[in-house]
Amino acid sequence: MAKKDRIINGWNVSKPETKIEKVLAHLMEKETITSWEAITKYKATRLSSIIFNLRVHFNIKSVETRVGKSHFATYVYKGKKK
Repeated sequence: MAKKDRIINGWNVSKPETKIEKVLAHLMEKETITSWEAITKYKATRLSSIIFNLRVHFNIKSVETRVGKSHFATYVYKGKKK
């Protein structure tokens, strides 16, 4: 029996093909993502734009992360909006 694709708000998170599907699947599995992860894993250079679009349907928080003199956002998946 074939496994049924998991479609959430029109996005296929079982077999993600688009960058937004890949980022959403990543967030749902690992709960966090940084710009560097998005760039290196999915070639998604505009993560903030993807997160902006996902926030229409999902609760995603931004946490400022500091490493030495550098700082960047870590996005944290908090589930689907009700």
